[in-house]
Amino acid sequence: MINLTDKQCCCGCHACYNCCPQKCISMQSDVEGFWYPVVDLERCTDCGLCEKACPVLCKSTVDNHPLAYACINKDDKIRKQSSSGGVFTVIAESVIANHGVVFGAGFDEEFSVVHSWTDSIDSLGNFRGSKYVQSCIGDTYKQIRDFLKQGRQVLFSGTPCQVAGLRTYLGKDYEALICLDIVCHGVPSPLVWEKYRSKMANNRAFKAISFRDKILGWRKYSISFEFREGEILTELGSENKYVQGFLKNLYLRPSCYNCSFKSINRQSDITLADFWGIENVLPNFDDDRGTSLILVNSGKGDVIFSSQADKVYCEKVNINLALLYNPSAIKSVDYNPKRSLFFKELGSTDISQLVERYTKVSFFRKVYVKGRTMLSRIKRQVIG
Repeated sequence: MINLTDKQCCCGCHACYNCCPQKCISMQSDVEGFWYPVVDLERCTDCGLCEKACPVLCKSTVDNHPLAYACINKDDKIRKQSSSGGVFTVIAESVIANHGVVFGAGFDEEFSVVHSWTDSIDSLGNFRGSKYVQSCIGDTYKQIRDFLKQGRQVLFSGTPCQVAGLRTYLGKDYEALICLDIVCHGVPSPLVWEKYRSKMANNRAFKAISFRDKILGWRKYSISFEFREGEILTELGSENKYVQGFLKNLYLRPSCYNCSFKSINRQSDITLADFWGIENVLPNFDDDRGTSLILVNSGKGDVIFSSQADKVYCEKVNINLALLYNPSAIKSVDYNPKRSLFFKELGSTDISQLVERYTKVSFFRKVYVKGRTMLSRIKRQVIG
């Protein structure tokens, strides 16, 4: 029977929930809004399948030698709609063209983030773009197994822990399964997102939400809210309260501060990320419209990636140099010491005011940072 008493161990992947033959495991939200398995002891037969499906209890060892690429979709429209270079869509379209199925994280009707599937190219738009909140897996793993048994090719896109959960749930590799993960900063609380979303809605209905609007460029990305009445609210990510709380690790899942799945040896076939630092690594790929970092982790990944070479601008790069500018691929984020205080007040304080209070930089910190910046500039001038 699954029993992860330390919340820092459970990543909320839903593998145990999906595999239980008695359906006696439910995923329930705690006071912070994160899902954890709860077992109905009266129905549990102690078969042990949930423990075998847990990617934390049954860690897989992978020894691959990934190759790194800078990549840009040649379709400017798709690239603009994507967080970085638009490569996910290229891979997803190839799977659908092969009569396959694509699973990804998207918004539901309430603009909560959930995993779902499509076999239509026209529906891929909901999976494009970053979602700064943990997605609900639900019955996704069961659905994937059913499609694989039908002989259909499946592309699963998710976080590294979700990919690991799928792998342990299935228990074996399927040639028709392609796993794609992202370089994940960490997953914010769905409850925090719900509260912030409700505040932004202010009794109005959303038409679309984007966490990574490129209206001012890829680097100066914005979060935008489009309402059915036609109004659009856009704010720079560097100024938006929700985004700043996310980037400062204020309300991430406890397991994200010591992630078991950040590694150069990943369980996915392909890894996607923003290629931060591209201006230093490959300047000719930097036009501030979004460039993807691709890690090809397996032979299967290499086959599908190579088959789409005519649809992208692509150049191989040194993986160590690429990871130097993208440390989130292999390193967990730092714990925010204000996190517990934030969640204690979450139910009684306006969400924007609360985030601002615990992300606000003190005067002395500002002076210290400014002083270090000036000193760094002076050093560079002296060295130069």
